[in-house]
Amino acid sequence: MTTAGSQPQEGTKRATWRALPVGIWALGFGSLFMDMSSELIHSLLPVFMVTTLGASMITVGLIEGVAEATAAVMKVFSGALSDFLGKRKLLMVSGYALAALTKPIFPLATSVGWVATARFVDRVGKGIRGAPRDALVADITPPQLRGAAYGLRQALDSVGAVLGPLLAVLLMFVLADNIRHAMWIAVVPAIITVLLLVVYVREPERGSDARAVRKPLALADAKRLPPGYWLVVGLGALFTLARFSEAFLVLRGKDVGLALGSVPLIMIVMNVFYAGAAYPAGAAADRFSKRLLLLLGLLLLIAADLVLALAATPLVVFAGAALWGLHMAFTQGLLSKLVADTAPKELLGTGFGIFNLLSGGALLLASLIAGALWSTVGASATFLAGAAFATVAAAGLLIATRRRGGREVA
Repeated sequence: MTTAGSQPQEGTKRATWRALPVGIWALGFGSLFMDMSSELIHSLLPVFMVTTLGASMITVGLIEGVAEATAAVMKVFSGALSDFLGKRKLLMVSGYALAALTKPIFPLATSVGWVATARFVDRVGKGIRGAPRDALVADITPPQLRGAAYGLRQALDSVGAVLGPLLAVLLMFVLADNIRHAMWIAVVPAIITVLLLVVYVREPERGSDARAVRKPLALADAKRLPPGYWLVVGLGALFTLARFSEAFLVLRGKDVGLALGSVPLIMIVMNVFYAGAAYPAGAAADRFSKRLLLLLGLLLLIAADLVLALAATPLVVFAGAALWGLHMAFTQGLLSKLVADTAPKELLGTGFGIFNLLSGGALLLASLIAGALWSTVGASATFLAGAAFATVAAAGLLIATRRRGGREVA
């Protein structure tokens, strides 16, 4: 593993988009279309719940937190099951199909309960597909290109997250702010995703050298996960505690006076910067110091929270959203690479499942705290608390690496 000042290995010099397998591109474009569908809805959903259905801020935080925690729990079981069966594509496609089936429920919802149910089932689908997909990326990518592979998939995912809110803004303009009609369009890209993955993703056969998994979530298999892996899991949970659901970015825009039809622009700005930086950040993770990249990601989160806390105009909120997107770009793909590098090959699904479980639990806690702070103290206090916790996380990372003699995280 290289450090910040060392030269990249020969194999990493070829870590360009041209060297990545076709399956990575199929997974990336599948993520693009599904995220386009999901973000079209999610960019409108917080405002829809608050203004049309009469939900409180605490309810929004609870729904978002429970939804993401549900996905995290499901990832443990689906990841472990993909290790046991040696079949990741079937589980992945099933998860995408289940999420596609939930899209019509959102425009049909007449109560917060319907929205909560749809979000729950949608996140079950995400949980089913998440860990097998992330493990499949590692299965079909050479180790020296994993950072680039995760970065590319995340970049295309973020392009979809840009196109979804952009389409939402356009539809709200064309449809005269009719949120329900706009959300119906999300059904189409969700169906495209399922068809794309079924046709173009090919799963490699499990190698004869892979150790068999006795049964899903067996304690004996979990004990085979090395200490370096558990350190990465702890870091992932700590990073997630330092931020909360992006729904609060959308609500911050509305809070400072952004027009209803323009609220999705916040997610567009965030994901433009996320998409633009995700692949370069992922490729950098194949060459340079992981510790420094993680610290940079935390510094970007601190800056984002401070800007959003002090925001009084939509333009400042857009600046905070841009910094938030850069934070995601420098941390999410890198953490996935670290999981893939530290977990045994035959336990990649289990490794990603456990990682996402703890991160999802942290997101639930962070979103509940954010919703409570917003309701009782105000929006600024919510983001200031996020900045404070991110500062603690950065200090903890510095202390941990110093105690390890400056060595890399994994």
